[in-house]
Amino acid sequence: MTTTRTPIPGPAGLPLLGSMFDLKRDSLGTFLNAQREHGDVVRITAGPPGLRAELYAVFSAEGAQQILATEAANFRKDNAFYEEVRESFGNGLLTSQDEDYLRQRRLVQPLFTRRRVDGYAEAITSETATTTAAWRAAPDSTVDVVSEMTGLTLRAVARILFGTDVDSAVDVVERCFPVIGEYALQRGYSPANLPRSWPTPANRKAAAATEELYAVCDDIVAKRRAAGDSATGDDLLTLLAQAGSEQDGSFDASEIREQVLIFLLAGHETTATSLAFALHLLARHPEHQQQARAEAVRVLAGRTPEAADLDALPYLTKVLKEAMRLYPAGPVIGRRAVAATDIGEYTIPAGADVVVAPWVTHRHPRYWDDPERFDPERFTPDREKARPRYAWFPFGGGPRACIGQHFSMLESVLALAMILQEYELSAVDVEVPVGAGITLRAEGPARCTVRPLDR
Repeated sequence: MTTTRTPIPGPAGLPLLGSMFDLKRDSLGTFLNAQREHGDVVRITAGPPGLRAELYAVFSAEGAQQILATEAANFRKDNAFYEEVRESFGNGLLTSQDEDYLRQRRLVQPLFTRRRVDGYAEAITSETATTTAAWRAAPDSTVDVVSEMTGLTLRAVARILFGTDVDSAVDVVERCFPVIGEYALQRGYSPANLPRSWPTPANRKAAAATEELYAVCDDIVAKRRAAGDSATGDDLLTLLAQAGSEQDGSFDASEIREQVLIFLLAGHETTATSLAFALHLLARHPEHQQQARAEAVRVLAGRTPEAADLDALPYLTKVLKEAMRLYPAGPVIGRRAVAATDIGEYTIPAGADVVVAPWVTHRHPRYWDDPERFDPERFTPDREKARPRYAWFPFGGGPRACIGQHFSMLESVLALAMILQEYELSAVDVEVPVGAGITLRAEGPARCTVRPLDR
């Protein structure tokens, strides 16, 4: 029988509230300080007596590998945060578990093969071209790369999902997603919540946004399903409607909507974060921007990139990986332990809420020299091989690793190549405050001047 061998250290916090205010004010900084002061396995308490929560944070690469991969069966998506996301966005790939998850993954996997994803390059480059063309009319030649990349990736993923039905879907998603996401986030981290059915202002606002979002998805889904076998589009929605096997059957209308909502959520915010911070970091480091541009110009000579160009753009790929190290779109990943598990010299008890934190592990001095410095050369093949597998895990890992990894990398590298061929960027906002929402979010602008280049 596993027993606690060593008491797990952690911050004392306030006598009555523990670290509640620290976590609410700056959870990422709180986790980073906890690792520096207490080590790689930390126990954090938060909340008043009677509602106090205990959180176990694991910061080592080896510990992250245990939780996400080698002992993943001991750590489930059963915590309050995932339950709220499940209630808001449905039980799609991000939140489903057990046989539900395995069935969904088997049905969806053929839609995310490298060959299939490479076929979406034209949609990516078309939306990037639309975005960059608009920059020529930007006031003072200044754009906020966070909002610009969020718009770009949303339109790209909506086009890939819905085909020609983009405009209505994008308008609704832009208005409703932030409302629903913030609502789920607040409930997920609250020690106690009123029932969703009670007519409070917050509940009513979220319910209205959810109803509108569901309605537009359901309308598009109904049209695709009505078309049946006559549907010839290669958008993901058509493919989801046609997906099926003797073993797993097919998705019904509500299941398709749930997958669509999760793809919209995970498919645009995460990639937008990676792209925006890659651009902002290059804007702050002209020498790296020049090197990245030189590669894009050498490989593409001004033409629009294609999926086949991805492997020929290794420096741009390293820039993106380094941006994802410093600004991982999923900065904290939560699980609930179903069995007591030894992590190093400590034991995580059964029933505990557990987090691993790419935000912290990606800055761990054991794996990264001068960790706050932007250095794409950290991602040469030799240096990558020399590090533990989970020293860098922006896409999670193990059996629940992000199914859209290749899509995200393809979209980001192609968009970066196009932007750098056309513009020189300089940072207006040198520092961009960030916080942890459902994904990493900028809490201030990331403005850059964009100067068109003569080609």
